[in-house]
Amino acid sequence: MLQARGFYTIVIVATVLVMVLNFTPVDPIKALFWSAVINGVISVPIMIVMMLIAVREDVMGEFVISRWLWVFGWLATVSMVFVVLAAFATWRQ
Repeated sequence: MLQARGFYTIVIVATVLVMVLNFTPVDPIKALFWSAVINGVISVPIMIVMMLIAVREDVMGEFVISRWLWVFGWLATVSMVFVVLAAFATWRQ
């Protein structure tokens, strides 16, 4: 019950914030663009931490990732790093 209350509180707060944002001069397309940029940049450290945690038996117990998942996970993480670096290297205003 307590978890559901927190979830619905977040949904209500987000809905109210978006309704208020509707009455501001913020361009919704630019807002979507910047939210995608922020999500891409923030995903790199999150993926690194997830990969470091996923191999720890003291944290994951029996759910430690296999060697193949470890390899593909780090390939995806390194790919994401290069994508973010390339995006910033080719940025034009």
